Amino acid sequence: MVRCWKHSEDCLEEAQCTDGSAASSQSHFPHKAFWVSLSAGLLLVIVALGLTGHLGLSQPRSESIQIVRITVPDQTGVLIDQSAVVDQQNDLVTFSVTSPANQTSTVLFDIKHGLICYKPVDQESCFLRKMEKSDYDNVHSLLHESSQKNHFQLSGNETQRQREFLGVLGASQVDVSTLEEPLQNLCQDSSIHWTKRVEGPGKQRLVYFCIDICFPSNICVSVCFYYLPE
Repeated sequence: MVRCWKHSEDCLEEAQCTDGSAASSQSHFPHKAFWVSLSAGLLLVIVALGLTGHLGLSQPRSESIQIVRITVPDQTGVLIDQSAVVDQQNDLVTFSVTSPANQTSTVLFDIKHGLICYKPVDQESCFLRKMEKSDYDNVHSLLHESSQKNHFQLSGNETQRQREFLGVLGASQVDVSTLEEPLQNLCQDSSIHWTKRVEGPGKQRLVYFCIDICFPSNICVSVCFYYLPE
């Protein structure tokens, strides 16, 4: 075949002295080889696309989860470290908040379902509330900034400090099976209560505990809990 293409005159002379069957077999062979080569090439393309698709689907999952560290001085000047696991794919942000006494509480922002879940340290309870506009603004600042850096050092002078009061509805226990999987994993074997935002506990109510959460937008929110009368 190769020699025929290089020496066309010799090829014509040989074609004249070959019988019809030989000529027919030579004429069919290039077509057969062409289709075999084409089929093999298509198979390789399909396999390559399959591997590329598999890697393309699996890769964003690992890249979408980032761990962010936030360091901020408290009102006395003592540095407090916080960490947040940012899951871009599932719209989840999980804070690990360490108090000055070196105790860690967990706060989960489920952005997709518009819920915040607080899991205080040393308590077998979870507290739920619905996200408000300010919550979306604060957590979105973390989602945006986490793609650019993973450590934020906040300045005490520039940080805006806010306080929120949440009244715990003690009689309204939530069935854990009705919650989404991230909340179920956090609050398994814990009592779960709804809370509502209120102006303050008043003189007759005792604030049981507070959790401080800081965001890269230089905003720290102190969330304080107390039990409402049943």
